This record gives sequence, structure tokens and C-alpha cells, in this order.
Amino acid sequence: MESNILMFVFHIFLFFQLRPSNAQDLIRAGYYDCSEQHNINVSEINSSLFTHLINGFAAVNSTTYQLSLLSSEKCFSIFTDTVKQKSPSVITLLSIGNRNGYHSTLVSMISNAFYRKSFIDSSIQVARLYGFQGLDFFWRYPNTKSDMFNMGILLEEWRAAIQLEAKNSSHSELIFTAGVYYSTSTPSGSTYSVNSIGQYWVHVVASEYSIPGENNFTDVNAALYDPAGVENTDYGIREWINAGLSANNSRTS
Repeated sequence: MESNILMFVFHIFLFFQLRPSNAQDLIRAGYYDCSEQHNINVSEINSSLFTHLINGFAAVNSTTYQLSLLSSEKCFSIFTDTVKQKSPSVITLLSIGNRNGYHSTLVSMISNAFYRKSFIDSSIQVARLYGFQGLDFFWRYPNTKSDMFNMGILLEEWRAAIQLEAKNSSHSELIFTAGVYYSTSTPSGSTYSVNSIGQYWVHVVASEYSIPGENNFTDVNAALYDPAGVENTDYGIREWINAGLSANNSRTS
């Protein structure tokens, strides 16, 4: 039943800030989407199975560029307190993005310094307000070289703001993560800068290679291997490693 909270069937996690030294330190992370109808309520999540639970997906207001929780604010507001009742040690993160409909808003936001600041400040405030211990940026996916460049600027400014907020308060520093495509090249042909994004804790979305309703054929949603093509996890992870990521820092989930 707990599998219902996983937004994606299969993820490969590459860790750059958290580096487990033994089996007890392995990170077991899952997503719960407050914007979706579920067969399982937040109170029914067996949070003892996880080390990290990522609660999504907050939107970005197209006018103010601040976070918008839409009609799911109650779900976000109770998430951390609820899952910690069963497992006080579980770490919760607030995820932003995911929805394809917000692509143009994200492009506008990352290309303007004032908009970026509004977004960054809002994300930290909302995370603190609802007790989240980290932030997750889940943009599917930057389409152009300019998008990739501006996203790199956003991530640098965001990290700096997170560090400054922790320094000027009594809070621990928020964990900062980013979701990326299964390969270093997105469907539009743009390429991630490993030097830029590799300094953060990133997770590679190794699923949705074939999506019912979008493809007119039957195929595997999260193929581990496919010798006849490139849309598989083995190919994608090799691409990331060949681009400069260390295999010693990779973990599976």
C-alpha cells in the first residue's frame, strides 16, 4: 500500500551531499503528491520505511513568482507533523515544479534576478512555515541552452540564500535537491552542466520512458536495460557518469 505514495516507479539517486558509509545510512526516499487523488492519506503513510519523504508539488505564481500551494495547502501544512508521528527521524522536503503547465512561468522566473529572489525567498519561507527540512526543485525539463544557464544561476543564488538564512537564524540549513532527466540530454536536446548541477544532491528520474495515453504502443515504463535503444536506466546513468559524475556517489532506490 505504501507504494502508492511513490510518484515514480523507479528512481536512481545520485548523492553529492549525503554519502552513506554503511547499510544503515542508506537513503530511502519517496514522493507524495498533494495535488493528486490517492488511495492512501498522509496519515496512512508508513513513514518508518523511509529516511526522506518529499512532498509535492508546489506551483509558482506567474505574476509574483512566489510559491502557490493552490487548493492543496492543508495537505502541505499537515504533512511534516503527520509523518513524523510514526517516524520522528524522517526528513521531509517540499518539492516545487513537476507540472508541464508551469514551464513558461519557470522560464520567466529564472531569467530575471528580481523574479528569482521573489521565488527563492518565498520557497524558504513556506518550507519553514510548514516544518519542511529541505527543498526540492523538480523542473521537467529545461528546454534550451539559455534555460540551463539560467537554472544554474538560480541554483547558485538559491543555495547562497539557504546558507544565509540558516546563518542568520537558529534553524539548521535546509537540504537542497534537484530532480533531473534520466540522461544528461533532455528531450529537446539541451544538456545539463554537470559542473553546475553536480554540486547539489540530485536525483535522476529513471522512469516514464513510456507513458500510457501518450504513446500509441505498449512499452516498459522504467526499463533498466534496453539493448535496442537509449531510453533505459543503464544508458542514462552511464551518460551521467561519463559526463563527470562519480559512480562512488550513486545509490539506487
